[in-house]
Amino acid sequence: MAINHEKDAGPFTRFREFVRRNRLLNTTWRLGVFTVGVTVLIGGLIMMVAPGPGILGIIVGLAILATEFAWAQRALHHAKQAAEKAKEKALDPRKKRRNTILAIVGGILVGAAVIAYLVVYSFNLPWNIEDWTPWR
Repeated sequence: MAINHEKDAGPFTRFREFVRRNRLLNTTWRLGVFTVGVTVLIGGLIMMVAPGPGILGIIVGLAILATEFAWAQRALHHAKQAAEKAKEKALDPRKKRRNTILAIVGGILVGAAVIAYLVVYSFNLPWNIEDWTPWR
């Protein structure tokens, strides 16, 4: 009994096989996937320094590229391994304790700086200060 893979395949798989058979369509498809994937990847890289889910953007961009390119599959594999290592590090109780202590100390220092500012400038808000010299 022979299995007809053409009938068993979903509509997207059949469409993709049709596109692969036509050289121009296949090149256009791969160019489109490359453009979308690189755009999402660059957006993720920008979000690493700007507000937003940068890591998620990078992984999604690599996943889009990995649908068509072997180099992106390897990069996605390395990114997943790095994410797994980062997760293990984040869940390490010693590092978690250290990060909590650093956050508390940082919060105390910021609070002390705010209090020092308010004492030096007689509890005036920045937009109400006439003389900016602290030694009046």
